[in-house]
Order: sequence, then C-alpha cells, then structure tokens
Amino acid sequence: MTTYHPTSGGEPVLVLRLAGVLQSWGDRSAFNRRETRPEPTKSGVIGLLAAAAGLPREADLTDLLGLRLGIRVDQAGTLLRDYHTVSDYRGRPLPQTGVSAKGVQKLTSPAKDTHVTHRFYLQDAVFLAAISGPRPLIEGLADAVLRPAFPLALGRRSCVPSQPIALGGLREGTLLDVLATEPWQAGEAHRDAYWRTAKRTNTRADHVDLSATIDDDNGDDVAHDVPLSFAPRERRFTSRRIRHTWLSVPTGFPAPDDATAAPAHDPFALLGW
Repeated sequence: MTTYHPTSGGEPVLVLRLAGVLQSWGDRSAFNRRETRPEPTKSGVIGLLAAAAGLPREADLTDLLGLRLGIRVDQAGTLLRDYHTVSDYRGRPLPQTGVSAKGVQKLTSPAKDTHVTHRFYLQDAVFLAAISGPRPLIEGLADAVLRPAFPLALGRRSCVPSQPIALGGLREGTLLDVLATEPWQAGEAHRDAYWRTAKRTNTRADHVDLSATIDDDNGDDVAHDVPLSFAPRERRFTSRRIRHTWLSVPTGFPAPDDATAAPAHDPFALLGW
C-alpha cells in the first residue's frame, strides 16, 4: 500500500469555504447530548459532497473514501449550547426508546414527563476545506458543488451556508501548499479586529497563523470520522491518521514599510486578544 504524505501532491485539489451562522460537526454524539467537533469532520465533508452529487444515503461510498482532506481554521467561532425540553402536549408520561414484544413503545418507569436534550453548535465560524483525489472524480465533484442535487448543509441539516461554498476552479499542488496560499476567508469584523491589533502592537499584519489538520498516513493522531455507510440503519465509521500543524497565510493587508515591525507571531492574537 502506498503511504500518503500531505506534501506528496500530484492530484488536483478542490477548495471549499465552509461559512455559516451555525455549524455542527459531530462524530460520536448520540441520544440526549449531540456535541460538535471544533472543526469539520471527514464524514461531514464527504456527506456534503455526496449530497451535492445526488447520492442517496444507502449509496456505495467507495470512490469518496479515497479522497484526502485538509481543514484550515480561518475563524474558529464560539461554542453555542442549545437547550431543549421535550414533553407530551397531552400531559402523558413520555415513552421509552425500547418497544414491547408487540412493537409498542413502553412508558418510562418511573414516569417521566420531560426529556432534556443538549445540542452544540459552532457559531460564526469559517473553515477552508481542501480535497484531493483522482482528476475525473474531483472535476465531477467541483461541478456538483456548483449545482448540487440536494441542499447542502454544514454538518447538520439545519446549518445552512451563509456564503457560496465553491471558491472556483481546481488548484494544483499539495494539500499543504494549497491551504498555505489560499487567501484568508475570515469575516470582515474578524479581519478588522486583527488589523487593529496588529497596528496597536506594531506587528506585521500581512500574514496570519492558522491551525490546520491534514490527512497523513504518518500522522501522530487518529480521527474516527471516516464514513463507511450513511444508511440510517447501518451507519458505520472507521479511523484515519491525521497531523495537526500551523500555516502562515496571506491576509491581503499590506506588509510594513519599514523593518522595525516585529514578526507577526503573537500567541495571544491567536486567541483573539
């Protein structure tokens, strides 16, 4: 088996901007607590591409599983907890998830009148997703994202994109090259805050340090988010090896005119301070 490294390149790269008021990228969430990862999962991105291509939930995902993914965090956003309570409008006790031998849901014992659930979202976040793979497949997916067969969502059906997902055309190079050279996609308010901080602290504003996660067969971390099946009764996942890194990305702001400005690295700036 060929070992993949994100600097090996050789395949076209599709670049997607994932920006929305709310996003939610769960992997192991279940029952009353549905959490979100701090950045898009591979299952979420593949699900988005499958929806664009018009694949049903029971479709064979073999072709999509060979895609390589890199995620750049352009604007981390903040965590939002959505608190739910569920009760029967008739005032009856709520049923259990399990059913009797006759297929009828049992009532909770002792009787429970209210369920509490928690849904977690990322609010006001922006990510850049780079996907590489065989040219015919990537070209087909690029067309599909422009004219999706099904509505596209950012991890959960209720999380709709607030900006166009497709950034136009395919890129050549490695995943790392593409993620390091694509312009910063943060929103205007976030960019203005970065510019003001750079002016106040006399640091360079022409580049910004952004975190990224890359598929890497030699990576030192593991993510359990590769979908083997989206079928409602047969949802299955497997793992992939990943590597976390930092990239210095052009912001579009001018470089300083003199050489007295300090280097751009500022660990507190990464926290938005």
